[in-house]
Order: sequence, then C-alpha cells, then structure tokens
Amino acid sequence: MIVPRPRSALRSFLASEASGGILLMIAAALAMIVANSPVGPAYFHALHEKLGPLSIQHWINDGLMALFFLLVGLEIKREFVDGHLARWEDRGLPIIAAVGGMAAPALIYLGIAGGTPGLARGWAIPSATDIAFAIGVIALLGRRAPTSLKLFLTTVAIVDDMGAVLIIALAYTASISGPALLAAAVLMGAMFVMNRAGVVRLWPYMLGFAGLWLAVLLSGIHATIAGVLAAMVVPLRRTPGAPDAEDSTLHRLEQGLQPWVAYAIVPLFGFANAGVSLAGIGLAQLIAPLPLGIAAGLFFGKQIGVFASVRLAVALGIGSRPFAATWLQVYAVSLLCGIGFTMSLFIGGLAFSDERLVDEVKIGVLMGSIASALIGYALLRLAPARKREGLPKQPLETMGNI
Repeated sequence: MIVPRPRSALRSFLASEASGGILLMIAAALAMIVANSPVGPAYFHALHEKLGPLSIQHWINDGLMALFFLLVGLEIKREFVDGHLARWEDRGLPIIAAVGGMAAPALIYLGIAGGTPGLARGWAIPSATDIAFAIGVIALLGRRAPTSLKLFLTTVAIVDDMGAVLIIALAYTASISGPALLAAAVLMGAMFVMNRAGVVRLWPYMLGFAGLWLAVLLSGIHATIAGVLAAMVVPLRRTPGAPDAEDSTLHRLEQGLQPWVAYAIVPLFGFANAGVSLAGIGLAQLIAPLPLGIAAGLFFGKQIGVFASVRLAVALGIGSRPFAATWLQVYAVSLLCGIGFTMSLFIGGLAFSDERLVDEVKIGVLMGSIASALIGYALLRLAPARKREGLPKQPLETMGNI
C-alpha cells in the first residue's frame, strides 16, 4: 500500500496565500470602485465612525491586523525552527535577497522624496513585500513557474516580514509608557514559563495574547507587534511535513488562523485601506515626490535590490540559483517582490497622519504594486523554461520542506 506523503507546512501555506491573494486583489479593486462611486462619501465616513474607543478603521488596522501579525510570527518561527530556513545554508540567499530588497527601495525613495520636508519619515513604505498578493499573482501561472521560484519568493517575503516588523517597532514608535511596557514584559514572561512548563493547550496562549495586545497598545508601540511577540513563545514540536499535527500547538494555531487571515482579515484590510478618490488627480499629483518615491521604490528598488543581491550571492558562492529556473525567471520574481500592498499601506498609515499624504501613499503603493505585478507576471508567462537536459536529478522531496 502506498502511503501518501504528508502535506507540508509551506505547501499548505502557499495554497492559502495564493487564493487569499487573489481575494485581496478583488477587495482592493472593489475599494477603488466604491471610493469613486456615489457611495464614496459614505464609505469614508463609515471607516471613521467610532466604535467604542477606536474608529472602525483603527479596529481593523490595530485590532484584526494583530492576528495577521500573529500568523506572520508563527510562520517565521516555523520556517526558522522546522522549515526551509532551519539550516544555515538555506538561510543565506533569502536573507541576502531580502536585505537588498529592503535597502534599495528605501534609498530610491529617499533620493526622490527625502528632500521634501516631512516626507523622509516614509522611507520604509516601499521596503516590504505583500506575500499574499505576490503568491496570488504567481499562482495564476500554474506550472509555468517552477516550484523552486514560489519557494524562493515565499522565503524572501518571510524574511522581508521580519524586517518590516522590526521597522514598525523601532521606527514608528513615538513614545513609550513604562507601566504598560512592564505589563507586556510580565505577560511575555508568563507565556514563556507556560511554554517551558509544557503547556500545549491553545486557550492560555490566546488569553495571554489578548492581554499582551492591550498592554502593547497602551505602551505606545504599535499594537500589532503583540502578534509577533506572542508567536515567539507558542510551543512548536518539530513535525516536518505535518502542519496539522495535533500535538504541535503552533501548527494547530497556524492552521486555525490561516483561513480567517487569508479570506477575511487581509481582504477586509485591503478594502478599508485601498480606497482613494481619484477626483481631481492629474499628472502633477501622480508625479509628486511622495507617490513617485513610493512607486519608484517598489518597482525599481525591489527588482534591483533583490536581483542584484541574488546574482552577487551566486557569484560569491553563498547561494545557488533556484532549481530549474532561468535568470529571466528569477528577475521576474524579483519584480513580483515589488508588490508591497498590505505592508506598504500599513506602514504608510503609521508614517503619516495627514489625509492628503495618506491618499498620496495609496496612489504610490497602487502604482508601484500594479506595475510590478503586471510586468512580473508577463515576464514569467513569456519566459522560456529552463531546458531539463543537463540539470541534476532532484526530486521534489529533496527541495526542502515544501
């Protein structure tokens, strides 16, 4: 009897991110349609309507997105402890590519918009890749894109997410409340003790996460960071290829969160944040320093930073080109890394409070992300596949935890 190979964590992740990314595209398009329709004023008014201490948009961005960041943290921990990034030799290329892909967009942005008073604060907006959107685009290609490229894109985006989380925590924290920060530290300590004591039930960690979210919110650090912090102390039992292992707390929580995040939270965030009225917007507004800097950072910065870093790493023998992929295909994936959507909009909302600047951020993110998605997709679709002759025999099972 043939025993089927267990479905791996990263393969399951790719499937949910792909379909969730396509849903995110639909939500973003719908937001633009609604924002520029007769119900546009009602759309914007509803987002700013108070629901308790926060507006509806803040509940989405600061509350629900904490669950998104919790899932991001779980994915980062799993990949570094029990996944494709568990070995040092597998980490080199994604880390180098992600660092290059964050530095180049920031430099391009600062070169275009940094000289305008007040705009330098947005340097990190074009630095992050939207993994759901990017995987959604590459999924449309089916088998035209080698599995190794999808794996490369995912691992680069995961490392990219780590950088984005650090940027949010360090660069966009205005003031710190000592008592609230102490409370957050105590809660983190309690969750760590639970981990070491062998507690594997989910509810104590989710209760701790809720308290941690409130403490971080009151501390002055952005509340979504609580999600990543909580993920670091959720127990993980190493179970390669079995993301739904019942005795691994992290796997169970990750599998439980994925559908809600992919099919509800991220599309809702996209719908609430992508809408911008295009009334009165002309060429002068499109090439203003802020939107132009963001668009150029995403489109040019990402492709230059990621592709140049990969070529340099391969030339130095630090890493190797993704299996069965041509350099043109690697370049096309570097373009897809310029889809910054969710993270870029999120960081843009932290960087600027002025509504006019926030609208300019949205325009820049949309321009850069759409250009990266369309051209990256076209190149991948038209790029000839690498000839199989002369390639080393390497079955899918040996290509890491995918």
